[in-house]
Amino acid sequence: MKAIQTADLSAIDNYALVDLPAPQPGEGEVRIKVAACGVGFVDALVALGRYQVKPSLPHVPGAEIGGLVDALGPGVTRFAIGERVLAQARGGFAEYAIASERAVSRIPDRMSMNQAAGFRVNYGTALHGLRDRAALKAGETLVVIGAAGGVGLAAVQVGRLLGANVIGVASTEQKRAAVAEAGAGVTLDRTIEGWRDRLRAVSPNGVDVVFDPVSGPLLQPAFRSLGWGGRYLVVGFASGDIPALPVNLPLLKGAALIGVDYRQFGAVFEAEAAASELDQLLAWVAKGELNVPVGRTFPFGEYREALEYALSGDGTGKTILVVDPRLA
Repeated sequence: MKAIQTADLSAIDNYALVDLPAPQPGEGEVRIKVAACGVGFVDALVALGRYQVKPSLPHVPGAEIGGLVDALGPGVTRFAIGERVLAQARGGFAEYAIASERAVSRIPDRMSMNQAAGFRVNYGTALHGLRDRAALKAGETLVVIGAAGGVGLAAVQVGRLLGANVIGVASTEQKRAAVAEAGAGVTLDRTIEGWRDRLRAVSPNGVDVVFDPVSGPLLQPAFRSLGWGGRYLVVGFASGDIPALPVNLPLLKGAALIGVDYRQFGAVFEAEAAASELDQLLAWVAKGELNVPVGRTFPFGEYREALEYALSGDGTGKTILVVDPRLA
């Protein structure tokens, strides 16, 4: 099979298209013919060895795929050959990838393979963060920073489905238009000067929840904009910095700074709860209540460009590498 691989994580240029034996599914595993693979900011960090969890070498990037069930390992009973699925897999930048049966889900007829490839992590993070960690209630005001990114757009949509009044923060007019289309009632630019005043103009009583996958210079102004009992979700560090917060602020506001780590939630501590939430998300898709936007797509041969684009933060939604356009 064709795959993208490297033995040196120091640069994207070290990745190359290689021929590898097709992987064989073991006990409880499913082999998937990959149609498309999601390429998020974290995927790009992992590919360069910059993430907190380092991959083993040689490394094939990509952990989130959409495709067709191709082979079943011993003990697998939930799936049949040819079913359309999404999965958290190993080595998604390849024609075939292996996933645990527990990490595979059927996708609704109305969901494309490109949508499936960018769905699980972003939307799972959004629902886990907003419902489990923030206990977001209908009628509350939610601010999403970095709202045009993959997880940001997911948070806008999920927040709207949970009944929140959503304010999306994004850097350009084009991105803000995408955020509004996703369901934000109000959009704001992220220019730091005067930002709190602009937020106060649209939400004079403060805000209830902030969903922040950026953790950049807006952290303090946004936290200071919380009302009493507000919740600030730390989702990631796309800015590249880890800013500080004076600890008197949570005290004065009766507010909480809350971490959201979907990887540990789903893979380590609460796998059953994560599976149930994924079922809920897919049910929303099946009913037409959740329409997943697809970010920029790249053909398989442009894998380096796809990684660079995901790392740049320039796009809207999740970047997608189309491995087999006949299936996508």
